[in-house]
Amino acid sequence: VMRRNPFGMDICCRKGSRSPLQELYNPTQLSNTAILHQIRRDQVTDTCRANSVLSRKRRVLTPNDLKHLVVDEDHEMIYCYVPKVACTNWKRVMMVLTGRGKYSDPMEIPANEAHVSSNLKTLNQYSIPEINHRLKNYMKFLFVREPFERLVSAYRNKFTQKYNTSFHKRYGTKIVRRQRKNATQEALRKGDDVKFEEFVAYLIDPHTQREEPFNEHWQTVYSLCHPCHIHYDLIGKYETLEEDSNYILQLAGVSNYLKFPTYAKSTRTTDEMTTEFFQNISSEHQTQLYEVYKLDFLMFNYSVPSYLKLE
Repeated sequence: VMRRNPFGMDICCRKGSRSPLQELYNPTQLSNTAILHQIRRDQVTDTCRANSVLSRKRRVLTPNDLKHLVVDEDHEMIYCYVPKVACTNWKRVMMVLTGRGKYSDPMEIPANEAHVSSNLKTLNQYSIPEINHRLKNYMKFLFVREPFERLVSAYRNKFTQKYNTSFHKRYGTKIVRRQRKNATQEALRKGDDVKFEEFVAYLIDPHTQREEPFNEHWQTVYSLCHPCHIHYDLIGKYETLEEDSNYILQLAGVSNYLKFPTYAKSTRTTDEMTTEFFQNISSEHQTQLYEVYKLDFLMFNYSVPSYLKLE
């Protein structure tokens, strides 16, 4: 049976159970939520079209571009994870969904366990025909967050916590060496006292991107998930994390036994905090940094923050 849906996409119906995609594009009843997600999808499509020079630079995706797309065969879903946007909890949920009964409560899975790559299957592990089949037929989703809030969250987590020594060694020492005049020997060796201003200077330095791709914690969503090449069916937002997550679980047909874990983290990076971090950044640097993350702002409909002093 072919049915037209309100959004003009043909979806072939399996008898009996409805797939998440059918429920999304051809809902039993048209809800405000379905319309909201259509608006978010359109925003991405329009931004990709309007910025096609920027956004289509790499015509063809390679399997290496698909490392962030986690596959759930049983529920026919693909989740592109973006660090600093509830990705630990979403990976935990994906482990429950794909674990075939091994886990039932996402929060019982230790955070470090969720980041062990062998615990989840990613799209780059499949053959090209299998990749194409999944991209065409599975429900694909990602979660986004206000880009500068995500950036401050990454900075706070990776550069101000004493335990993140691997980041201090790998990036901190490089940032100090490049951005700090008269750095002490200790700072050059440890790299554990990077200032936010130095981090920003490192991000906008053209040399940085030429040398190697950004680390996933501060890489743009646009470069991690390739929304101009991959059509995401759902774009969840950090600001509406619970509603969006539970809507996805409902579409997957698992909401009767699985809810998205909620917890209020008191240390969570907020808008006020982000404003404060940007106080000491020169307007020139703010403008250059905005350029780096501009597609994320436009694509996911985040307005230019009011605290910015753009040139």
